[in-house]
Amino acid sequence: MKRTYYLFNPGLLQRRDNTLKFTPYDKEGNSQKPRFLPVENIAELYCFGNLDANSALYNFLGQQQIPVHFFDYYENYTGSFMPRDGLLSGKALMAQARLHDNENRRIKLASRILDGAVHNMIKNLKYYDNRGKDLLPVIERIEGYRHQFDHVKAIDELMGLEGNIRRTYYEGFELIVNDFSMSGRSMRPPKNEVNALISFGNMMCYSQCLRAIHQTQLNPVISFLHTPGERRFSLSLDLAEIFKPILVDRVIFKVLNKKIIGAGDFDNTLNRIVLKPAGKKAFVKAFEDRLSETIQHRSLKRSVSYKHLVKLECYKLVKHVLGIEEYQPFKMWW
Repeated sequence: MKRTYYLFNPGLLQRRDNTLKFTPYDKEGNSQKPRFLPVENIAELYCFGNLDANSALYNFLGQQQIPVHFFDYYENYTGSFMPRDGLLSGKALMAQARLHDNENRRIKLASRILDGAVHNMIKNLKYYDNRGKDLLPVIERIEGYRHQFDHVKAIDELMGLEGNIRRTYYEGFELIVNDFSMSGRSMRPPKNEVNALISFGNMMCYSQCLRAIHQTQLNPVISFLHTPGERRFSLSLDLAEIFKPILVDRVIFKVLNKKIIGAGDFDNTLNRIVLKPAGKKAFVKAFEDRLSETIQHRSLKRSVSYKHLVKLECYKLVKHVLGIEEYQPFKMWW
């Protein structure tokens, strides 16, 4: 089974036959004991430190269909090396662009994407409300915004509702998380520990969605809920809306409430809050564990991992774009 590998330390990555050799550097730049990664076991690579590599390595990674995702020291996603598209489809691309340019069809699809996201947020809140957290007022306010979706006539209106829903949803974090305060959403920079985890987790979710999109005929720059822009894969932002409550938020609640990550795992000396290396590793492990968890899929009648659910969502979007089947977003039922 192929695995995702995470490179937390700066280092040198080289090809060595059918193995990748990663030589980490210490703080002084001295080479440490190398690690050898069999290429047939690698699904993708995540780099959280400076990586020294050459074009021969990237040629090899491209041949093996192994993407590499890059993050800077401040946990910001900075870009990806993606292998050459093997599923190019002019028909799908033209259909995706036409759907985006048809305002009525775009609003309808964007509303469904956001409705799936809101459903999964509410499921999170109900889970903790049933455990005595008194989240019913937050849920009712979100439902009030949700009922306005059918009356929206422009994407900007829908995004305005999305912003209100997110702010209300994050108010619930104050009751769910035991020992930390969120004090509202802050992104650039994150001003406290909970915001730092949200930003870091969202970046992980975006890259997972980008990888899944790349494995289908979809084009990652043509989106429906978010407005396509320069130098960003906006379709991955659309897809991530559905999965952030499932993959990111539930992991945050777990690592904080079970004290897997504590106050000592954060660095606050840079006028912003970032995870220390040990904290990054702990969060990544919890995130990977979540991706590997399985559910009994209602339609497929078999166990499916959360990671595979993201790819299945892309297939549903492809069918919708091509006019084969109406898109229905993934919604938690448990």
